[in-house]
Formats: sequence, structure tokens, C-alpha cells
Amino acid sequence: MKKFQVVTLFPGMFTGVFENSMMWKAQKDSIVELSTIDLREFGLGPRRQVDDTPYGGGDGMLLMVKPLWNAIMTAKEADPSAEVLLMTPRGERWAQQTAQHAADADHGYIFVCGRYEGYDERILELVDREVSVGDYVLTGGELPAMTIIDSIVRLIPGVLGGESSAAIESFSDGETLEYPQYTRPEDFQGLKVPDVLLSGHHGEIAAWRQKNSLKAKRP
Repeated sequence: MKKFQVVTLFPGMFTGVFENSMMWKAQKDSIVELSTIDLREFGLGPRRQVDDTPYGGGDGMLLMVKPLWNAIMTAKEADPSAEVLLMTPRGERWAQQTAQHAADADHGYIFVCGRYEGYDERILELVDREVSVGDYVLTGGELPAMTIIDSIVRLIPGVLGGESSAAIESFSDGETLEYPQYTRPEDFQGLKVPDVLLSGHHGEIAAWRQKNSLKAKRP
């Protein structure tokens, strides 16, 4: 069973994601274990403080090193071989092939979600990889963590169901978008399913699908 742990100030954000659809099924079938670690529980003092002003001045607040450090260490104690991923815009861009490698790996993952203006840089001593879901800034790392976890879990054998479901979809080869697909009715308000897909000729259907798979556009 592959473990996914998320260090976050807002564990409630993950409730709907982890308790529905594919994520719920993967846990029910004992394929994955999904859990959150509330960073606030590691806060300092009576107010459980987790953030402070940055040395050298500047706007905003930074997540302090000690609460984050202790939270990550708690996660590592629960899964010593887990890879620690920090959600940050400056990280490497997550891609389908990266997700596939993560799904194939024989270890779990610890996701660290930043907040405010960032985090104390010293936390990188515990981080294996910095990861980004795109060249834009969000208010925290929770949404990127959800996105990445979803992209990994669906590729783990037994989660999607169909053996070839993940193999034929967009970006499975790193650059190709999946071909168009249709279902009933054959004719909807004059919009018809291509004749070749109704022919039953598997060779012609395969050729049509290959021809109509598009190369992903990249800047």
C-alpha cells in the first residue's frame, strides 16, 4: 500500500478530495493510504504560532522552520522511505511522465504545503524535491498537492479498472493528446459519430485514432 501524507495548515481542504470518487475507492481497496498532518499542532507557544516576519524585512509572513521541521519528521517516522515533495512555484514542472514514475515507485510521498509568503529556507534540508504545477502563484500548496496526488493515484494499478485506461490517454508518451471519443446517440442534433467508429473494423479504427491524436502544443 502506497502512503500519501500531506503537511498542511488546512487539512479540512482535503476531506472532499480524499473521501470521494477514485480516491475513496483506492483507499477502500487498500491500494493507497491518504492522510493529513495538521501543521498547527506543531505550532509554538500557547497560540500555536507557525509563522513569523522574515529577517531583513519585507512584506508578509513566513512559515517558521521548527513547526514545519517537526511536522515533516513526524511524517517521516510514519513512513521512513517516503519522498518529501515541497509545493512551490520555483520547483520542477510536474508532468504525466513524472506522475507515472511516482506511481511506479515503491515508496510513499510526503507533501509539504506552503502558505503566506513562503517558508524558512532551512526546511529544504528535509526536502527531496521541489515541485510546481505551473508558472503561476496560488495562496497555498494545497491545490497543487491535491492535483499531484490525483495524477499519481489514478495511475496505480487497480485504481482505474481498465488495464489500458492510463496507457492511451493524453500525455502518456510525453507529448500526444488523446484522440476524440464518442458515445451514444450516434446522431445528436445533426452532430454525428464518425462512420469509421461504427464500422467494427478494428484496424481502420486504430488508424483513425492514431491520425487524430494531436501533438501537445508547448510554448
